[in-house]
Amino acid sequence: MKKMVQCMLLLTGMNMMGQTQLELNDAETKKYAAADKELNRVYQKILTEYKTDTTFIKNLKITQRIWMQFRDAEIKMKYPDRPDGYYGSIAPMCWSIYLTQLTTTRTKTLQEWLKGTEEGDVCGGSQKVK
Repeated sequence: MKKMVQCMLLLTGMNMMGQTQLELNDAETKKYAAADKELNRVYQKILTEYKTDTTFIKNLKITQRIWMQFRDAEIKMKYPDRPDGYYGSIAPMCWSIYLTQLTTTRTKTLQEWLKGTEEGDVCGGSQKVK
């Protein structure tokens, strides 16, 4: 068992060889940018598909603004302001990973309005019926 764990650690470490912390930070920043781009794509598609439901659109815009405030507050809660260098050179990678997680979760939530709900789903609310 111990040898298996050592092999796994060695193989995992080999995947990261040749990558600097700056490169790892950059890779995670790009993943976050892609997640944010997908969130914006879904959001814009909802705005288009539901454009005639002005009450829904108004509330969607409000909740999206609040969600962005929540996202920013979550980052500050997880990584409170500290002196420079407190979190180390890995901090940008960690921030990006957390932002990606939050953004991906929000995207999945919004996608429910694009998927729609089954006819007869009395709790579907503002979601369109498939």
